[in-house]
Amino acid sequence: MTTFSVRLEPVDFSDVFERVQNIFTSLILALPNVVLGVLTFLVFWAISWLVAKLVRAGVKRAGRPKGLQVVLSRLVAWAILGFGLLVALTVIFPTITPASLFASLGVGGVVIGFAFRDIFQNLLSGILILITRPFRIGDQIVSSDHEGEVVDIQVRATLMRTYDNRVVVIPNSQLYTERVVVNTAYETRRLSVEVGIGYDDNIADARAAIIGAIDGLSGIVAEPAPTVLVRSLGDFSVNLEVRFWINPPDRREALEAQDQALEAIKRALAEADIEIPFPIQQLKIEDGSAHTRGDG
Repeated sequence: MTTFSVRLEPVDFSDVFERVQNIFTSLILALPNVVLGVLTFLVFWAISWLVAKLVRAGVKRAGRPKGLQVVLSRLVAWAILGFGLLVALTVIFPTITPASLFASLGVGGVVIGFAFRDIFQNLLSGILILITRPFRIGDQIVSSDHEGEVVDIQVRATLMRTYDNRVVVIPNSQLYTERVVVNTAYETRRLSVEVGIGYDDNIADARAAIIGAIDGLSGIVAEPAPTVLVRSLGDFSVNLEVRFWINPPDRREALEAQDQALEAIKRALAEADIEIPFPIQQLKIEDGSAHTRGDG
């Protein structure tokens, strides 16, 4: 029978203890720099808070909207905090020079810029929209296939509430670069409805009856005055376009004004004995008899 003996060598922990001691010594030596760096960052934080309040107050005095006040104040605060963080890092780690730090940030900034290009584009577009104010919160706009009321203008996107009570989130870059129709940009808005009269009816009498019917309706302004134009000579009717103006020009008032105008026009034309013709079609019916060549 063979026996084996294993001899255990004593473990030397002196190197481990020495390394841990060096780490603690380095931490203790770096503690004043850490404290000074934290204090430096806190000073910059206080400065950013104060400057953000001043910027917000200045933008408010300039009459700019609340959204722009918040965005500009936050951007200024973030810029000051970012600079304060760089200064704090150079204080905590003296081996890091500002030149090397800015060089690293330059390369990293290019990478971040490509990665978040769409986000930065929407951010810049949101700021430009808040500054130029092509539309405001509460305006009713048409963008691409969507139409509704602007309920909020954020830094990244604009929130629109459609007329069937849904919310559409539209990126600001789309609103800034593409075509947008603002229905409530002015105090008044022109609407139009079409109506047809018979060829045997007098156009001047129909025009007078229509203007007299819509003149004085609630929601329709007197100036500019309503007008009636002959738009086309149709297959079975003379087509007239009735134009009138409303105030305010939002969606609900527009629909109500069109409803009142059409109802009043129909009643006035009936009272004036002016016909609103129906489509007329002529059908030619053959007896179906056919004679082929060669038949007797």
